[in-house]
Amino acid sequence: MKQAESTKNIVACSSGSCCNPAVTALKKLRHEFLTTLPSFGWLAFFVLLPTLLVLAIAFRETDPAGGIGAGWTLGQFGIFGQKSILLLLWRTFWISALTTGICVALALPVAWFLARVRKEWRPRLLLLIIVPFWTNFLIRVFAWNQILHSEGGLARFLRALHLLGENDSLLFNSGAVVLVSVYTYLPFAILPLYAAAEKFDFGLLDAARDLGATAFRSFWSVFLPGIRKGITTALVIVFVPMLGSYVVPDLVGGTDGQMIGNKIAQRNFADRNLPAASAMSAILTLAVLAPLLFRRREVNGDSSS
Repeated sequence: MKQAESTKNIVACSSGSCCNPAVTALKKLRHEFLTTLPSFGWLAFFVLLPTLLVLAIAFRETDPAGGIGAGWTLGQFGIFGQKSILLLLWRTFWISALTTGICVALALPVAWFLARVRKEWRPRLLLLIIVPFWTNFLIRVFAWNQILHSEGGLARFLRALHLLGENDSLLFNSGAVVLVSVYTYLPFAILPLYAAAEKFDFGLLDAARDLGATAFRSFWSVFLPGIRKGITTALVIVFVPMLGSYVVPDLVGGTDGQMIGNKIAQRNFADRNLPAASAMSAILTLAVLAPLLFRRREVNGDSSS
């Protein structure tokens, strides 16, 4: 019996089905390709193809009657020489950066607390963070519109304390956009920071304190570098969608809180100038790819080291 099995293995190996590393690697590669093919096809059809279409339309002429013209041109990108568009881009970037910074600053102590609390309490606390966001996004933004309304209870209370002028409004400005955006994206900063903090060895902080480091120094020099991947992920996951934010500036920002997403929507729906909207979308796409490439480069650097 043993001799028959050994003879069978020898025949199989001689045929190259089990002893050839190239065949094994090829089978593994084919398995990985077949496994990722559905998701890759989904991304290619619903992400890559529309992006390529937008980039192609950005180089077309504008039809005077509305829509896409027949010729090709680079003139659509001349819109970025207009002062109003440059100011809009600057407002988009600083609102996105400020919102991201506030979200990460608020999420760090929350992630610290969640990682230090008893394990049986962690799922309950995480649920408290996530449950409010099961409500429809549009409803939550409308709720903030009512909270910040000039005739709402909050505005009247601030006027009674003489902290808000009679003609001042909490709505339709950049501050309202930042406030509602922080409320919207804060959980997206908390979750990756908590995931990184949960794996952190807090005994390192005690060791740093024993060596004479202050609480702030140990937090800054030990804890933050230890959760660097979580911080980078939180920055990217908040900053990237903020660049294309449209609903929040539209409902609570007004004219003074408009961002580039609102201008793209205006050119697309109101002006029917699809090439100009595509040109702005193309620049926004490049701006979105920058932090994603930075995150990918950092991940590759960590894996190689």
